[in-house]
Amino acid sequence: MAEFFTTTPLGIGLLIVGQILLIVVPLLVALAFLMYADRKIWAAVQMRRGPNVVGFYGLLQSFADFIKYIVKELVIPAGADRVVFLMAPLVSLVMALIAWAVIPFNDGWVLSNINVAILYVFAVSSLEVYGVIMGGWASNSKYPFLGSLRSAAQMISYEVSIGLIIIGVILSTGSMNFGDIVQAQDGNLGLLNWYWLPHFPMLILFFISALAETNRPPFDLPEAESELVAGYQVEYSSTPFLLFMIGELVAVVLMCALISLLFFGGWLSPIPGLPDGILWMIAKMLVVFFFFSMVKAITPRYRYDQLMRLGWKVFLPFSLAWVVFVAFAAKFAWFGGLYVRWTVGG
Repeated sequence: MAEFFTTTPLGIGLLIVGQILLIVVPLLVALAFLMYADRKIWAAVQMRRGPNVVGFYGLLQSFADFIKYIVKELVIPAGADRVVFLMAPLVSLVMALIAWAVIPFNDGWVLSNINVAILYVFAVSSLEVYGVIMGGWASNSKYPFLGSLRSAAQMISYEVSIGLIIIGVILSTGSMNFGDIVQAQDGNLGLLNWYWLPHFPMLILFFISALAETNRPPFDLPEAESELVAGYQVEYSSTPFLLFMIGELVAVVLMCALISLLFFGGWLSPIPGLPDGILWMIAKMLVVFFFFSMVKAITPRYRYDQLMRLGWKVFLPFSLAWVVFVAFAAKFAWFGGLYVRWTVGG
């Protein structure tokens, strides 16, 4: 049986499909409970109950919402490009899902362990903007079209700062493989070896840029600028609208995974002596997601001009200066070797 899955084309194909399902199915199930947690956290901040009717303590509320969207009537505007209109949510969801192919959950637990994993994630996340543009254009309405332009400009703007921040981590590690980045943060000091400490300013910038990249509050401007229409997906209903929302939430969880891997040691234990493992990775992602939810509940919404000014006039020059600083630190061992000892083991 083992030879069948390792030597025959059919066996290899079935093995790959099984590995993909092993990632996608738990991820999609987890999305339902993460959405429930998001709504509960928001409700707690506002001193109300939140979902509490469907299932035990409302745990099945997200599944009820999913079923509601699926059974609702699919309405396509008369003047819309039907093919592009239906392709747009699929593109958004598929681009968000395939990025998980290079995300490791434990040492060696990764679907595709490639040396350019960061470039792969960055390329795939950049392609997600096409789903937004397709959805706005194919609707044949000025409101979703303008919403898609705003969303595309926002996503592209903050991808620049995210890329520069990641370059700083790459310079510290000398590798674009997530496994190597996590192993570079391993040491006798536990969480003090992780990159959150030497790269702390970039951690803050990465977190804020991730909020803007995924259209999370207070940067959910494409959906809420006029408070009357829902941005690029205003003409969508039923399952296509659900696919847009699932793709957006998958991208949020992906950002939680990236923050955990790049700055918090991935599956590494925070306390020396305790075993490493996937539970640490999941715990760190949940903590980051909690902060995503808290920001949604306690921060006021930005104006669009403030958002773009923050990205291009603050985050871009600051992250670029940090790349130069890290390059000089790695080359000349500034800070008496302390910075380099943290980041590159010099």
